[in-house]
Amino acid sequence: MKYQSVIRRRSSAGFTLLEMVIVLGIIALILGGSITFMGKISESAKVSRVDGDFSTISSGLKMYKVNNGSYPSTQQGLKALVDKPSGTPAPRRWSRIMDKVPLDPWNNEYGYKFPGSKDPSEFEIISKGADGAEGGDTDYSSQDPK
Repeated sequence: MKYQSVIRRRSSAGFTLLEMVIVLGIIALILGGSITFMGKISESAKVSRVDGDFSTISSGLKMYKVNNGSYPSTQQGLKALVDKPSGTPAPRRWSRIMDKVPLDPWNNEYGYKFPGSKDPSEFEIISKGADGAEGGDTDYSSQDPK
């Protein structure tokens, strides 16, 4: 009799293999869902960074226009904010506005057009987005409605 009660206590004291597998499966589902959710948040953060970069670069371009009378041409590009541009329009009172032009969150250079595609009276800053190719659905433009 004593021997049977000892066996019963030992077997009911721990978890079975099936219970452990079920708990580990639930934990894996929770982790998988949270990783997927974090991936979506990461993409949203990249788009927010693009908006912030557009704002920073736009401020630099407006300062360039105040100093030089016009925005840099498409050929002069955003590098005109860092290095004195050559070609026309020649800057009147050029000064360095930025130490460097930032890369977009996907490590591509921002594109620049003046006049812009949608509003020819304004400049346009372009990010090629995640695919890195201009003209796709993932492109972002400073002239896009917010």
